[in-house]
Amino acid sequence: MARPSIGDYASFYQAYIAKTEGCDSITALIAKYSDEINAFIKSIPDDKAHFAYAENKWTVNDLLQHMIDAERIFTYRALTFARKDDKNLPGFDENEYAATANANNRTLQSLKEEFTAVRKSTDTFFASLTEAQLQTQGKANNNPVTVNAIAFITFGHVLHHIQILKERYL
Repeated sequence: MARPSIGDYASFYQAYIAKTEGCDSITALIAKYSDEINAFIKSIPDDKAHFAYAENKWTVNDLLQHMIDAERIFTYRALTFARKDDKNLPGFDENEYAATANANNRTLQSLKEEFTAVRKSTDTFFASLTEAQLQTQGKANNNPVTVNAIAFITFGHVLHHIQILKERYL
């Protein structure tokens, strides 16, 4: 299936989808980014786990936990819509999730392992979907979105945070 079009997702997701430029399918996303993403996450030094680049900013652990949480939520949305469940799924407050996630009481290694497992599961799920399932649309946080767009948003979200990690944390 082709890249999502305007109207397949809420405009605030455009920045994430733009991060996946050059990919025209979920297969291409997985082939281009999955190994690169996992290698980068594995390369984060353990001594950076509790580093925050400024006061009141998330630590590396917090950011990695956020990436895990968001990926699970995005994938759940895609699963729900691919299975023709037409509920309007709620949004989530990433700051509230971070405040209650307890990420800084975990090791960076445990977060890396969880991230890798979630990413593998996400890739396997998206690769399993048919064209018809990818075209399915639902509502998340009162905004229409296709399953295909969610796949691109999921990758773009991770790429966005990797860029932040590279520029501000490492």
